[in-house]
Amino acid sequence: MGRIKLLALLLVSALFVNLCSRTVWNVAGAKIRQPVEMVSDGEEYRAYWFSFYNYSQYQAKYKKQSASNFKSYFQSVLKHGKELGMNHIIVHVRPFGDALYDSKYFPWSSYISGKQGRDPGFDPLEIMVSAAHENGMKIEAWINPYRVTLNSTDYKKLSKDNPARKWQEGKTTKRNVLSYDGSLYYNPAKKEVRELIVNGVREIAENYDVDGIHMDDYFYPSFTEENVDTAFDAQEYHQSKEKKQGMSIAEYRRNQVNTLVRQIRKSIQEIDPEVTYGISPAGNLENLTSDYAYYVDIKRWLASDQYVDYICPQIYWGFQHPTAGFDRIADQWAKLCEGSPVKLYIGIGVYRAGHEEGDSPSEQKEWKSDADVLKKQVEYGRKKKTDGFAFFDYRDLIGHAAKDAVNQLKTVLK
Repeated sequence: MGRIKLLALLLVSALFVNLCSRTVWNVAGAKIRQPVEMVSDGEEYRAYWFSFYNYSQYQAKYKKQSASNFKSYFQSVLKHGKELGMNHIIVHVRPFGDALYDSKYFPWSSYISGKQGRDPGFDPLEIMVSAAHENGMKIEAWINPYRVTLNSTDYKKLSKDNPARKWQEGKTTKRNVLSYDGSLYYNPAKKEVRELIVNGVREIAENYDVDGIHMDDYFYPSFTEENVDTAFDAQEYHQSKEKKQGMSIAEYRRNQVNTLVRQIRKSIQEIDPEVTYGISPAGNLENLTSDYAYYVDIKRWLASDQYVDYICPQIYWGFQHPTAGFDRIADQWAKLCEGSPVKLYIGIGVYRAGHEEGDSPSEQKEWKSDADVLKKQVEYGRKKKTDGFAFFDYRDLIGHAAKDAVNQLKTVLK
């Protein structure tokens, strides 16, 4: 019996050592961060966005929707990215208060199953994370925190398990979701809304081996001088202690966004400090710091390590833009980030290349005819010592219109 006990002890010890050798061990068994050959921390960040509408390519390609077909499709997405020199992919997993992963808070997205609330029969995020890491690429889960619908205010079109619909049908929770300018939004001023969004982030960080959580510029919608004090969450503001203490409505709204962003960052750090949290705001600082839209307190975020790990402004203009030239805006962001603990990446609009886009004839010509436009933007960003780039988006990187510009871009990403 003594020999058997000794063998059993050795076996248990070996299993324990094996488990402890992994980077992360979640006791609940939800997530185990596996050691894989990944990009090094010192390597330039090169990401591409994979937006919600890119999932339609998978649906169009395969008559049968299945885990194996989705993995095959996503492998090709990663292959294209690797060929371009990318090392990060940012995948849309919550575009409209829905989920492209198995969530206990949000309904399944129609963009993967064809109908909101319908289970596709597999977990897209689980497949995407595994495939990305198998290909040596880091992956970030991209969410839109407040947006519920676009160009529709019909709650009945939402699935019955959608929290937005449930709140609308409740007597005391109706204002958790607001209708504005033909769309529906979660109310940033409501504590229950913040808890829902933070819990949604927590379940991703706990259950999936993602390398980051990413948000873009969908914060507050845009208001006018006429309605800024009466629309949207103005009712909450006028009833708030902050107003009684003399806080303006613009400061109040920035405070709502700040609170959410800080809570998300704190939650991620508690779960896994290796998971980064970044935001890609609008690129024009004059618009971003306006008292009529977004309500992003960018200077506060950049002065602290309590909000985000990186900022990735969407500088989607050419050098020839009459007022917001790429170089001018990049200069502003580089100066703003001097001495900041927050990394600066530049968001580049591949979707404009090869098209007659722009606010002046010279900018339109630049985007349409200058095959070096994307390449020059990367080179300029490096000149300003930025930490990397993100390219919008996958569909345009592999599309025909931007082909010449993307071929030139590859020469500086390899």
